[in-house]
Amino acid sequence: MPRSRDGLTAAGEWHQLKPMFPPLLGKHVLDLGCGYGWHCRYAAGQGAAEVLGIDISRKMIEEAKQRNADQRITYRLCGIEEYEYPENAWDCVVSNLALHYIGDLKGVFRNVFRTLKPGGVFVFNIEHPVFTAGVGQDWIYAEDGTPRYWPVDDYFKPGERSTHFLGCDVVKQHHTLTQILMGLLDAGFELKAVEEAKPPEEMMDLPGMTDELRRPMMLLIKAEVKK
Repeated sequence: MPRSRDGLTAAGEWHQLKPMFPPLLGKHVLDLGCGYGWHCRYAAGQGAAEVLGIDISRKMIEEAKQRNADQRITYRLCGIEEYEYPENAWDCVVSNLALHYIGDLKGVFRNVFRTLKPGGVFVFNIEHPVFTAGVGQDWIYAEDGTPRYWPVDDYFKPGERSTHFLGCDVVKQHHTLTQILMGLLDAGFELKAVEEAKPPEEMMDLPGMTDELRRPMMLLIKAEVKK
């Protein structure tokens, strides 16, 4: 995928996610589900004093160490639900396209709230509920192969969704919009920004991008702990 090869500049949602980050100079940043470490590298490049990226995939962690190494970044093999979340430890927690694999989203929100310092910021990007509720997470196609529409079913039934992604069978977790937003509020967060990912104009000539305007794929949220 382009985002895997080229990093944040190839991610269609980066132009919306980037402004959600607080100033990171001298800050301590935790990345939940860091993948190849692109957001860890961004945080270090913005002057963060310490960055910890965790991921449950050993292969991802090894790639991150190769592609996005920095003396201020530590990569650790650890699941999002298994991390210890020490109290008042981090200024910013980021998670990109990882939380839709988590069943107990409320539990993660409570843990993130606890581990953030007063005034700390939680920035994350999760697959949109309209996307995760899609039947097979795919279009219904016309006979000529063009996408006709995006079917949504069992929206109010949270839980496992099986799909086929990049040649693999993948299990994700569907959460409704109410569960995501109210989960943050119930954990104690203040919502600062909620956006649905929309590709920038400069990417509209790429294959399939015009179809991304027909339904939202990602939900971007900024939440904050009161000072």
